[in-house]
Amino acid sequence: MKKPELFARHGRNRVQSKASAFWGLFFKAVGMLTGVAVAITGISIWEISNTIKNNGIEIAGATALTQADLDGPINMLLVGSDTREGQGGGYGNDTSVLADVIILLHISADRKNAVALSFPRDLLVPWPACPSTSTPPGPGYLAQSLGQINATIANGGPGCTLLTVEQLTGVDIPYLAMIDFKGVIEMSNAIGGVDVCVAEEISDPYTQTYLQPGEYTLSGKDALQFLRTRHGVGDGSDLSRISNQQSFLTSLVRKVKSQGVLSNPVYLYSLASAAARNMQLSESLTDVNVMVALASALKDVELDKITFLQVPSRGGLPKPYSGRVAPIYEQANVLFSKIANDEPLLVSGSNTGSGSVVASPAPSSSASASPSPSASSSASPSASAEVLPDWARGTNAAVTTCSG
Repeated sequence: MKKPELFARHGRNRVQSKASAFWGLFFKAVGMLTGVAVAITGISIWEISNTIKNNGIEIAGATALTQADLDGPINMLLVGSDTREGQGGGYGNDTSVLADVIILLHISADRKNAVALSFPRDLLVPWPACPSTSTPPGPGYLAQSLGQINATIANGGPGCTLLTVEQLTGVDIPYLAMIDFKGVIEMSNAIGGVDVCVAEEISDPYTQTYLQPGEYTLSGKDALQFLRTRHGVGDGSDLSRISNQQSFLTSLVRKVKSQGVLSNPVYLYSLASAAARNMQLSESLTDVNVMVALASALKDVELDKITFLQVPSRGGLPKPYSGRVAPIYEQANVLFSKIANDEPLLVSGSNTGSGSVVASPAPSSSASASPSPSASSSASPSASAEVLPDWARGTNAAVTTCSG
């Protein structure tokens, strides 16, 4: 007869064996799932990279970039195309392709300042010679003494618009991103909408934008219409539209910063995926890791050091240039020089332009209104910072502005 303690010990051994088997299977399952997740992530990044490369934009004269380039000051041109091709119905029958939005984004090497400089689409500037965009390549495009900046995209693609901005500003711009109507819709959806406020009624039949004073969360086509409207804000000019767009963009920056998007790799890769599907990027941006690194460069910049400006310009030009604007070079060159020399450009936020007003006090909310960001409407750069003169028209991301 076996001793009870031996029998009992044998029973405990059986229990331990089952437990070991269970945990062994558990960790194997976790390992398999982890391996699958890593594989899927790898495939996703590979697919994103392939999508970007297939739609890559070649920039004339571009050279291979190094890690030192990523660690230094960053210059990127953002172009919004107004092409109707492939955009679906509801945008008219215009067959032209113009650069509806042109923004030069600069992030300082020390990652303490950033500026988004908007170029009026009707700005008259010299054009450089641009390479052919046809297949097979043609003779290219000759330089032009004076032309409207938004038409450069029709003559030589977005790369020609970049070369034009480089010539005008003296700034080397290695990165280029172009987005169309559908891209704006998808990117605004990816971020979950953007909070905006309206100080005066917007009634614009051209873009079908109708908003009463109040606060709204805009995404999809509503966001696109808000960004496109010019007849419904300020004096109806493109300069007013830029100020209105800056109300949207500063709110977007506050949302991205407050939700920690720029420090969350999963979110960044999700946005990179949305960008790959809906934007054309320069060959210098065909590496997803480069895209994520550039986005991460903004994460530590304080809101009042993220400045939005527009190139100083004047109207009242004689025929055949009536209705266009020309740079005020004495002022514009100050901005161009500071960007080229990686110097901060800071504004008080009071001269926002004719298409927006500082939200103080915020307008009363209308039906279906959404809460506005918590950033102070009167925030301004620190007293020790050198602020640009009053002629600098713009705002910073710490200032809440409304369409008006």
